[in-house]
Amino acid sequence: MDISVLGPCRVVQSGVSVVPTAVKPRKVLALLAMHPDQVVSVASLVEELWGESPPRSVQTTLQTYVLQLRNLIEEVLGERPPADLPHGAKSVLVTEPGGYLLDTQGGRIDVSEFERLSGAGHRALEAGDLVGASASFRSALDLWRGPALVDVQCGPLLEIEATRLEESRLGILNQRIDVDLSLGRHHELVGELSGLAAQHPLHEGLQAQLMLALYRSGRRGSALEVYQRLRGVLSRELGLDPSPDLQRLQCAVLDSSDELALPLPPFTDGALTGSGGLLRALQGR
Repeated sequence: MDISVLGPCRVVQSGVSVVPTAVKPRKVLALLAMHPDQVVSVASLVEELWGESPPRSVQTTLQTYVLQLRNLIEEVLGERPPADLPHGAKSVLVTEPGGYLLDTQGGRIDVSEFERLSGAGHRALEAGDLVGASASFRSALDLWRGPALVDVQCGPLLEIEATRLEESRLGILNQRIDVDLSLGRHHELVGELSGLAAQHPLHEGLQAQLMLALYRSGRRGSALEVYQRLRGVLSRELGLDPSPDLQRLQCAVLDSSDELALPLPPFTDGALTGSGGLLRALQGR
């Protein structure tokens, strides 16, 4: 069984999708898919489906949804299930004490692949292999096909999971951009960062990366405009000023500081000198 949640929910058995169209059975499958090969408790499924207002027939209704999912799996397996699935659909969607388990039989899980590639990127980074780190981070990000579980009406538990995955994606994206800035790829980053900064106008890290990419591309005035725009948005939306790190970066841009120029050492105090590491380096100014 292959599972993909980094975008639309895809659960594929023997090459055929077993994702139901009905809202609540889809939520059941999505929550099981978010915890493959692990028991998901009945209490968790009930909370996801109905929150604090479950129906009186909650046990029967949940069992009905599980049966619907098993019927979809059974249709794919056919009348003669494989030898490694002696109980057919019940060997895939397994009833366990207190809950249910989705047995992937060693199938591909995109979240696991994302975590594996992200880990490879971190290890390459620690070894000083910036090119390898950038490649691994890019491969991890390429697994995403849209917002996590974009086609599922997420309840409280799935909403938490989707938010966690999105935060992880943004973290890896931020690190990949930091690496690319350290590799001198600022020209090719300007377009991407301009779009990301527009999507996340309050994300200071992305704004800082855009400022640095613009400055290194010879667009000092545009870099300062990014800062002024950020300051205006923060003031209007939150009543705040840019962080001290961003203010130091603005001063460095105004001064055309040599600390903003390439070449730069790849690490400063154990951190990349892209934008995050560079901001930390500027703290001593």
